[in-house]
Amino acid sequence: MTTSTIRIDERTRVLVLTGAGISAESGIPTFRGADGLWENHPIEKVASMRGFVDDPILVWRFYSQRRADAKAVAPNAGHHALARLEERLGDRFLLATQNVDGLHTKAGNARVVEMHGTLWKTRCSRCDREPFDDEEVYLGDLPGCGACAKRGESALLRPHIVWFGERLDPRDLARIDAFVRASRGSRLVFLAVGTSGRVSPASELVVHARDAGAETWLVNLEPSDNQGAFEHVVHGASGAVLPSLFV
Repeated sequence: MTTSTIRIDERTRVLVLTGAGISAESGIPTFRGADGLWENHPIEKVASMRGFVDDPILVWRFYSQRRADAKAVAPNAGHHALARLEERLGDRFLLATQNVDGLHTKAGNARVVEMHGTLWKTRCSRCDREPFDDEEVYLGDLPGCGACAKRGESALLRPHIVWFGERLDPRDLARIDAFVRASRGSRLVFLAVGTSGRVSPASELVVHARDAGAETWLVNLEPSDNQGAFEHVVHGASGAVLPSLFV
């Protein structure tokens, strides 16, 4: 464990990975607890295509509640610290997040890769129309795809979320990889915050960054499953650690 600071100079590039832990400090449920349940339903039932096919009303009720919950909370000191770091570094900063709540952008981050999608966009469950901004709460009638309807077809809209069993958007992974490759010849810092270290491929980013010569840091309230892959580990709440981590 280390309690040192990360020194930032004109050659430093920073790749940040955030997980559910940083949002939990703002009051967002993680659903990664001992039972992994939502209203007595296994989380996989409301976060998978199989669950959506079986009971789309239940799935939309779950995500409508998540939208309402996320809208009611504010970014914490950890989010704001990362927004200030981006403002300081500009294009030498990239934030990859597993969170879907939008709190990083609400705090001011713009260079964000939302690896698991976002609560604030919706897409068709059938056609390839682009995801669109959507903050609606669907508790009654299920939303249908207007583009499909114009073709005489019927399809439901779904949250723009990467569900269990689905692959991440390869464009997002390519953007992260391009940032790492562009960092060769510079000083690259990889910082993971509030992650369990269990979900691939996010859990493997530390190895990818380390292979590219990155200095690796973990800030987590509890030990993560991949903690041994990091050179520097700070146990603590991100809201308490991050504001004074960068100098």
